Amino acid sequence: MLADGRLNTGHAGVLLAERRGSYPLIDLRILKTSAQQGEVESGTRRKIKRLLSFQRYCHASRLLRGLVPHTPGSLHLLDDDYLGQAAHMLSKVGTWNFDIFLFDRLTNGNSLVTLMCHLFNVYGLIHHFQLDMVKLHRFLGMVQQDYHSQNPYHNAVHAADVTQAMYCYLKEPKLAEQLTPLDVFLGLMAAAAHDVDHPGVNQPFLIKTRHHLASLYQNTSVLESHHWRSTVGMLRESGLLSHLPADMSQDMEQQLGSLILATDISRQNEFLLTFRDHLDNQDLDLQLASHRHFILQIALKCADVCNPCRVWELSRQWSERVCEEFYRQGDLERKFDLEISPLCNKQADSVPAIQIGFISYIVEPLFEEWHRFTKPSLLSQTMLDHLHKNKVCWSRLRCTHTPSDVHSDTEENTAEGGDGEGEDIP
Repeated sequence: MLADGRLNTGHAGVLLAERRGSYPLIDLRILKTSAQQGEVESGTRRKIKRLLSFQRYCHASRLLRGLVPHTPGSLHLLDDDYLGQAAHMLSKVGTWNFDIFLFDRLTNGNSLVTLMCHLFNVYGLIHHFQLDMVKLHRFLGMVQQDYHSQNPYHNAVHAADVTQAMYCYLKEPKLAEQLTPLDVFLGLMAAAAHDVDHPGVNQPFLIKTRHHLASLYQNTSVLESHHWRSTVGMLRESGLLSHLPADMSQDMEQQLGSLILATDISRQNEFLLTFRDHLDNQDLDLQLASHRHFILQIALKCADVCNPCRVWELSRQWSERVCEEFYRQGDLERKFDLEISPLCNKQADSVPAIQIGFISYIVEPLFEEWHRFTKPSLLSQTMLDHLHKNKVCWSRLRCTHTPSDVHSDTEENTAEGGDGEGEDIP
C-alpha cells in the first residue's frame, strides 16, 4: 500500500484552519526558570493572548477595509523584481546551480513570491484554474510574510530554494510527461508552504516545553501539521480557491496536507522503504493519480533535503545556517537547564560531523533511489556527484578542525558568499 495520504484522523477528521499569527515566537524567557517542566506563567499567557488578538484584529480590519498592506508581495514590487538581473536569473530558474541567495537579494527579499508567480505563469496555472491575480498575490504575500526571517535556516529563502528544486524535479522527463496541472499546482504550493511559520526549534523542544501545538497535535508531526493547517488558513483567508467547487477545494487542501506531512523526517524510513519496494517491483504506474501523488511526496522530500546536493559554495552556506539554528536551540536549552537536544550542542557537535551524518543516513539513501527512478537523468547524476564531493569536503574539515574552529571558519566563508558558478544543468 502506498504511503500517501494517511492523514492523522485525530486532528484531520474535521479540518479547522488555523489563523495566521497563531504561533507565538518561541521565547524561553516566559518560562519559569525555577521549574524544568516548561510551565508558562499565567500572566504571560494572558499578555500573549491579548497581543495575538490585537494583531489578528489589525490584520482582519485591513482586509475588511480592502487595504492590502505593503508587504513583500505587493504588485508594484513584483513588477520591479522582473527587471534586470532578476529577470535574467528567472530565465535560468530550471538550472541546478541557481543561486537563491543572490536571487533573494535582487528581488529585495521577495524571492518566494517572485518565483511562485513566475512558475505559475510558466505552467499556465493561473489561466487553468482561473485564479484571481489579486488573491494569488495576497496568498503568496501571506505565506512569505509568515516565514520567520530571524530563523537562520527555516525562512522564506529556504522555501524558495525548495520550490526551485521542486521545479527542477517536476521537469524530469519521466515525471513531466505524466503530470497534470493539478499535480504541478499541488507540488509547487506544498514546496512554497511546507515550513511556513516554523519557530526555529524542533518537535522535541515543543514537547518538552509543553507548547500548545504539541498538545494540539498529540506530539505527532507537530510542526508539519501546523505548516499544513496554517496554509489552509491562508488559502481560506485569501479566498484563492473560493471560486472552485467546495469538494474540489477541500480535496486540494487534503492533498496539500498529505504532501506537507510527508516532510516529517521521522517518517523517512517509511517512505524510503515504500519507494524502494516500488522500484524493485517495477510497479509504479504514473497514470494512476495515487502513484503520481506518492512521487510528488518523494520529490518534495528530496527538495527539502537537497542542500548537500548543491554546488559546494551554496551547500556550505545552507549547512552553516541549519547548524546555527540547531546551536541556537541548544543555547536556549542550556540557559534554562533543559536537556540539550541531539545535534544542538555547539561545543560537541561540529558542522562537519552533523553534515556527514545527515548525508550518510538521510540524503544519500533517498537520492540513490531517486536516481534509480529518474534514470537516465543528467540532473540526478549531477546531484549525486555534488553530494559525494561535498561529503569528502566535510570529511577533510572534520579531520582538521575542532567543532568551534569549524563553526567560526564556516561563518567566515558564509559571509563571503558563493557565486554558485558551474555548468548549467537542465
